[in-house]
Amino acid sequence: MNRLLISLLVAAGLAGCGFHPRNALMLPADVPAVQVTSNVPYSELSKLLERNLRASGAQIITSAGDDADPGKVELAADAARLQVLSERWGDLPIAIDGQGRAQEYRMRYAAIFVFKRADGTDLVPQQVIELSRDYVAPPTDATGTTTEREILATELRREMAASILRRIDGVVRSQAAKGTLDVRQGEDAPTR
Repeated sequence: MNRLLISLLVAAGLAGCGFHPRNALMLPADVPAVQVTSNVPYSELSKLLERNLRASGAQIITSAGDDADPGKVELAADAARLQVLSERWGDLPIAIDGQGRAQEYRMRYAAIFVFKRADGTDLVPQQVIELSRDYVAPPTDATGTTTEREILATELRREMAASILRRIDGVVRSQAAKGTLDVRQGEDAPTR
């Protein structure tokens, strides 16, 4: 009885706060497969994008192999391309102590991307996404600061991949709502 009551309260609380599961990624019907490319050699962001696209049901075309030269990626003729044009990292001191040493930083991560159809036309035009996180970095604790920076960088990469896919999904859904784009959902069933 208590479990049922607690389950109902949790469900009501989540529904009341606006929580709902995220919809599956929506892709156009004329996009049979997606190839992720990056100008940054061995980009972790590209790997995360491929993994997230695959998890959402998209067919992924990978490059020639993991040991291939990233500057010489063969482009698939029949696949849409998610191109990560640039990734930039930066640290900005936002608080200093009495001796002029930085105590707190803002880590910034920006990526520029474009999503093109197989014919080369833009589905999602070139866009910039910038994320930032603040962290405390006492000048006397260099080891802890390095570890915290690595954790923040990993989190920011994950958030960047999710943000890029949300942007793509948002553009596709808005075009589908206007009736200017055929889309596929779930079992690749075209809908309009």
